[in-house]
Amino acid sequence: MGNPDGTSATTVKAESRRLMLENIETQKGETVSKSFVVDVRTPRINATEEIRRKSREMDYLNWDNYLTLEFNGPNPCVSSMTIEEANDLPVIFLSGNSTVTDQENEPWASWGQMFPRFLNAEIVVANYAESGETLKAFRGEKRLKKILSVMKPGDYLFIEFAHNDQKPGSSHVEPFSGYQQQLRYFIKSAKEKGAETVLVTSTNRRKFDDKGNIVNTLEEYPDAMRQLAEEENIPLVDLNKMSKDLYESLGVENSKKAFVHYPAHTFPNQEKPLADNTHFNPYGAYQLAKCVVQGIIDQNHQLTKFVVNDWETYNPKQPDSWQNFFWPASPGAEVVKPDGNQTFNRQNINKP
Repeated sequence: MGNPDGTSATTVKAESRRLMLENIETQKGETVSKSFVVDVRTPRINATEEIRRKSREMDYLNWDNYLTLEFNGPNPCVSSMTIEEANDLPVIFLSGNSTVTDQENEPWASWGQMFPRFLNAEIVVANYAESGETLKAFRGEKRLKKILSVMKPGDYLFIEFAHNDQKPGSSHVEPFSGYQQQLRYFIKSAKEKGAETVLVTSTNRRKFDDKGNIVNTLEEYPDAMRQLAEEENIPLVDLNKMSKDLYESLGVENSKKAFVHYPAHTFPNQEKPLADNTHFNPYGAYQLAKCVVQGIIDQNHQLTKFVVNDWETYNPKQPDSWQNFFWPASPGAEVVKPDGNQTFNRQNINKP
């Protein structure tokens, strides 16, 4: 990257808006080389099976047969590029719901799609999370089976579920019975493949009491995961606690800056305000990804060796300034709230 005639600033995203490189700046005549690893996949499991995708997923860049790269920023400049296969690297597989998935369109985002930015080119993130998922549905739609079909010894499985598992319906599970049983199945399945599990407690929703404290809307599910992690000696990233610290530090009003809260007409053809207290915008997703990375480091987990060299210790009680957060928006925007939220507005805007 670089511009012989001037400065450049380039952000690179891959597939469904996964952040790979963040605002790489060069001075006039300067060039820099950067490497990153992208998970490329299809829904196919074997000759007769594939993931049962939702209708909205059919056009997702994550699932097509191509490698898609987006070069964005104030003055992006790429002078050359080399693409090579890298099939022998360790993989972090992400399983979860809308708070984890690679959100396809602005202004939605989740921590899973920001996660690759903080890891070096010696490991790859494969984000299989999808909006609206539960532990049962993730298995029933063969998403776990797909992961297991390509998982190898030395890989990792991250698990974050609860938002939808707690809701009534055929996929509902009780925290200290069915929820833990399903988690044990995921853990056992990964272990049989020689992979290690990392449990991630679910992010809080943005709901405050009259004293400015976050209200626990996830009931006993985070405690059930904490208990299981201790009993099974499984590494745990307590994102539930860290997100509480983050939102309370931002405060009742400023915490909206981490969620999809935008007045009407912020985006083309957006006639109504967006006010979503479950799903994050890029700033919020970025902060939560930093929470996950810091959670790994705090445990001195072996994954720490894959954290980028420019990492700085992160404290969710002292989050990055939302005023100074830089995110070059991708071309497509959409007003549809991801599954897992109680309200939906299915008006698409500016869809590429």
